Amino acid sequence: MGRKPKTKQYFGPPQEQAVRTFLTASTWDEKNSVYNDFLRDPLIKMIDSIIRRYRLYRPNMDFTDIHTDTLSFLVTKMDKFKPAKEKKAYSYFGTICKNYLMGQIMKDNRDKNRSISYEDISYSIEQDEKHSYEIFDDTLPIETVMSSLLIELKKFIAENRLNINEEKIGYCLVDVFENYETIFIAGKGNKFNKNVILYQLREMSGLTTKEIRSAIKPYKTLYKEILLRLINT
Repeated sequence: MGRKPKTKQYFGPPQEQAVRTFLTASTWDEKNSVYNDFLRDPLIKMIDSIIRRYRLYRPNMDFTDIHTDTLSFLVTKMDKFKPAKEKKAYSYFGTICKNYLMGQIMKDNRDKNRSISYEDISYSIEQDEKHSYEIFDDTLPIETVMSSLLIELKKFIAENRLNINEEKIGYCLVDVFENYETIFIAGKGNKFNKNVILYQLREMSGLTTKEIRSAIKPYKTLYKEILLRLINT
């Protein structure tokens, strides 16, 4: 009894050649024709396989929406493939799709963590003064303080030799301050809840509380310098 015939490749040499034809086409009509006739169905199958094989599902999105979003993104990146490098378009496109999906999942998780509400933290902790910091004097506009913090933070990270944890926390702090309105303002005066900040830094950096407290020390010094400069301006 002979072997069963191999399953026909959905993205083989004919599709690889079609990609090259697509890239060298001089008009959009030609590109659309090549895409619809030779590439659309294989790319649909490829993305379907990637999502299911690696279980790259996004919360609050059904499979069709995830698939459509990924295909749309891939189409915008197809022109970046360089056949001269002798790489397979299938591998290149697959990598783009996997990286995009993983990046979107990470973004979804980050946004979810940012949306933590103060109702999720116990009332007693929220009201306890020892769990809050005063950000700055009420006479300083919060927008001015945040703007200065962001400028100086980015400059500090770029110009100083930091260890890996300090650098990681630095970028996390930039992310936190860029989204301060949705993350940590406590509601009364210029205070923020340090438990929420610590939670956000843990989620974003993957560091332990002890590692965070150590890595954040140079930024505390920087903050005091910036605040003093603003007050005296």
